[in-house]
Amino acid sequence: MEGFTYDDLRKWIDEALDQGIPEGVVALNFNLYDDEEGDWSSDVIGASSFDMNNDDWACDEVTDFGTREEPFSWHDGDKDWEEILQEFKDYIGRYLIEGKHAEKLKEYKAIGVGFVDGEIELFVPNDQE
Repeated sequence: MEGFTYDDLRKWIDEALDQGIPEGVVALNFNLYDDEEGDWSSDVIGASSFDMNNDDWACDEVTDFGTREEPFSWHDGDKDWEEILQEFKDYIGRYLIEGKHAEKLKEYKAIGVGFVDGEIELFVPNDQE
């Protein structure tokens, strides 16, 4: 897909989370990947731990909601990684306000967004820590 819209991402998140979030998940993280040559992708994982001061919590994976096999993928050769991160983060923030699973996601300790080899940017519902 060339670029992506909020609606594209919303549908993918809805499909991934419609199956339910397993017990033991305390935080979720949207992993971003630079697939080279303007291709990008994302998966989402549920983690069994969360630590505000250590991004390794996202390695404590309980589920990937099937998104490793069916990642959210798009092409946008006009943007660098920082622009991709900001756009994705903006859309996740919007989803947390108006998305189908927004209220459920706000029950978790954190929702993270970041490239797998970088820092995770956090949405912390209700200022939980």
